[in-house]
Amino acid sequence: MDLFIKIALLVVFFGIMVYVGFSSRRHAVDVNGFVLGGRSVGPWLTAFAYGTSYFSAVIFVGYAGQFGWKYGVSATWVGIANAFLGSLLAWVVLGRRTRIMTQHLDSATMPQFFEKRFDSRALKILASAIIFIFLIPYTASLYNGLSRLFAMAFNVDYSVCVIAMAILTGIYVIAGGYMATAINDFIQGIIMLFGIVAVIAAVLKGQGGFMAALDGMARVTDASVGDTPGIFASFFGPDPVNLLGVMILTSLGTWGLPQMVQKFYAIKNEGAINKGTVISTFFAVVVAGGCYFLGGFGRLFADKIEMANGVPASYDAIVPAMLSNLPTILIAIVVVLVLSASMSTLSSLVLTSSSTLTLDFIKDLKKEDMDQKTQLIIMRALIVVFIIISVIIAIIQYNSNVSFIAQLMGVSWGALAGAFLAPFLYGLYWKRTTKASCWVSFIFSTVVMLLNIFFRNSFPALLRSPINAGAFCMLAGLVIVPLVSACSRAPGKERLNSIFSCYDRKVLVNIKDSIGDDSDQG
Repeated sequence: MDLFIKIALLVVFFGIMVYVGFSSRRHAVDVNGFVLGGRSVGPWLTAFAYGTSYFSAVIFVGYAGQFGWKYGVSATWVGIANAFLGSLLAWVVLGRRTRIMTQHLDSATMPQFFEKRFDSRALKILASAIIFIFLIPYTASLYNGLSRLFAMAFNVDYSVCVIAMAILTGIYVIAGGYMATAINDFIQGIIMLFGIVAVIAAVLKGQGGFMAALDGMARVTDASVGDTPGIFASFFGPDPVNLLGVMILTSLGTWGLPQMVQKFYAIKNEGAINKGTVISTFFAVVVAGGCYFLGGFGRLFADKIEMANGVPASYDAIVPAMLSNLPTILIAIVVVLVLSASMSTLSSLVLTSSSTLTLDFIKDLKKEDMDQKTQLIIMRALIVVFIIISVIIAIIQYNSNVSFIAQLMGVSWGALAGAFLAPFLYGLYWKRTTKASCWVSFIFSTVVMLLNIFFRNSFPALLRSPINAGAFCMLAGLVIVPLVSACSRAPGKERLNSIFSCYDRKVLVNIKDSIGDDSDQG
């Protein structure tokens, strides 16, 4: 009976996802519709698409488990930073200007933005290559996190989980494009909101309630982090410096991730941006705050986790261990919750990767123009190729135990956001931003993250972690771009005025009642 409940929920879930994909085909008949939903997506769909692409199994299983163990209850700060820096501030700073300028420049992807903003085809090709290469480890981390929960709930082989998830995601993305992804993200987001609240309540209840669980964390000791009493239940935890690194990477990183920023390209209008800002922030408070808050109590379940030299043999096993004794219906909800989070992020990644390669790489290699139909065929084919490659890498990574989920995501986010965040942000606001500064930012972050993979022990102790190295690349980019721009040739004034004219449009309105100045009176 227990297995029947779990399978029934999964069948219903998969059925809805596939139905939405095929019912959204009418929105995916041209490139603009397939990639951006015709730039007519409302605030609820956009906000949920942003949130569900942000938070996946990587957060719920990998980050919540690892950083909850390391920092205790203070890990909740990461979720709060995600909500207010990664969601609220990102929407306020980037949302409106991104939507206006990308439409003005007729750019559907981030590499296209760089090409048209900085008049450089080579910059577009380099950006598309970085996106394709560094989205793959992120995708592999999604599969990894999901497999842990499926193994706990169903005792199903990892390869079966990965392949099934990939096929089903591929079906609805290929069929309906961005609109199918956005609608499914909304459904998946509702599941995530209610699911995380139910799981937190159940886990804390199993520990005697919130106060009892907090008291239990206050009694936990670990000689490796010192002998301060109650350190894992304290406000900033045992290691606030590294905690800050996690907050920066996971919050500021969204500002430069192409699959996140692209959500702003598709939103309908100004009012939708304002509403979407509030909705997205609320979603992040509940989901991200809830995930890290839950993970902060992981040490109370140390007796259920395989340990090696005083630390968990796998941080990715912590959250599944916390959930293993929940009632059947809640375990089924958790599986659907994490499946929702992972499939929504995966769909965003494959759509971003395929559209980038098609519009920014393959299309440029062909001498003659590609018609809309050909571009759509290539994009759909590349979705299949990207999914196959990521599945193969995920299975190889799992079998060879290359890295924890958090490290995989750290490499991906560090390279992508480190390369793109500063050039994109300054490019939206500052006319003086130069093409040379983009090149330096792109090369600096990708080289640093590649070196971190292969020569990690040569880095300073603080930067050996891919997470801290990624946060360093993002912050360094914010300094590199203005410095290089100040030292390099300024763009042409006439061209810049044309680009930034989109922010200065005059709107004529009818005024029914007008009170003139005193000088106007006879």
